[in-house]
Amino acid sequence: MKMLKMIAKNFVNDESGQDLIEYALVAAVVSLGAVASLQPLATEVSSVFTSVTAALTAAV
Repeated sequence: MKMLKMIAKNFVNDESGQDLIEYALVAAVVSLGAVASLQPLATEVSSVFTSVTAALTAAV
């Protein structure tokens, strides 16, 4: 019975997985911020490629 109490106490006090979860949450927030900030840039890049394609097609 003592061994079971000691195992339960160690399980409750174990915080080794906490750091991993915190890092995963930070990575998720950073990636969401990156996606949100790069969305307008993607539209602009697409517009530039469309312009270049039209200019090359007209030149040929």
